Amino acid sequence: MWQQVVRGVSAGIVGWLRSRLPPVCQYGRAQQRYGERNARALIRGLRHRSRPGRTGRLLAALTGAFLWEEERVREEEILRPAEEMKRMQVAGQISQEPISGFDDSEEGWELVMDKKDFRLWRRPIEGTHLYQYRVLGTYMDVTPRQFFNVQLDTEYRKKWDALVIKLEVIERDAVSGSEVIHWVTHFPYPMYSRDYVYVRKYHVDPESNLMVLVSRAVEHPEVPESPNYVRVRNYQSQMVIRPHTTFDENGFDYLLVYSDNPQTVFPRYCVNWMVSSGMPDFLDKLHLATLRARNMEIKVRDYISSRPQDCSSEARASPERKPAAAHTAPQMDYA
Repeated sequence: MWQQVVRGVSAGIVGWLRSRLPPVCQYGRAQQRYGERNARALIRGLRHRSRPGRTGRLLAALTGAFLWEEERVREEEILRPAEEMKRMQVAGQISQEPISGFDDSEEGWELVMDKKDFRLWRRPIEGTHLYQYRVLGTYMDVTPRQFFNVQLDTEYRKKWDALVIKLEVIERDAVSGSEVIHWVTHFPYPMYSRDYVYVRKYHVDPESNLMVLVSRAVEHPEVPESPNYVRVRNYQSQMVIRPHTTFDENGFDYLLVYSDNPQTVFPRYCVNWMVSSGMPDFLDKLHLATLRARNMEIKVRDYISSRPQDCSSEARASPERKPAAAHTAPQMDYA
């Protein structure tokens, strides 16, 4: 089906390009044939690049619609980090005591930070100068529900995270609970601020006693690039929370796997230092915000109770959208 859609769109583009070609009386038929050959070569390249994994972004750009069928977080993306947490638990690498040893050197993980209740690994991302990071940590003074809700509540984050410039839900899939988020954040001087457009989905499994949150970068037609920010196009995050007892009692372990290309021209060691140091800082702020919400009785939305938790549901409801200004941004130089 997607091939037929692309052919139809391609035919329309060919017609538009043909209408823009110079008149025959002015340049002659040879030049017109040359221009049409170039137009058809462009379309052939368009078709070649429009394979199933890329069709959603192409059609979204052409139709102005976000295609949930192509871009939503899949069930396997939720299950993969959950299974990793279960594997570590079965292997005895996670217990109700402070986190114990964890050696994945055979999988390329290098331990770069080892503190009480916090360990950080990294491994190279093939074909790039960047790293993927993994954190294994424990908090004993807040409940899993409190920590999970504070992480998800975009309105509350605007209050506790001073780096946030903009943070809003652009579109929501009412059945699955998946959301498209636009996040603009300050970066250290002298770098430009960065903006992220990503889809996120969470799942709570009472039987396995696990909570999972998955996020990854997407493109959304209602959030074009802005000349004021640098768009981050490569971003992935998976967090799994395992309560020591229940969702509403203090004490849990968490596993966070994260990768991010901040699109900077600074040397590799500067970028890697920024990413690796920024993650512990964010987790500290998230933990303190959770404590503050509990101690000051700040109202935080309870995401666990507010939506269906059917991870495998493929049913779709009409998405909820927020209007966004549409404009085209020029390419900018950035640090």
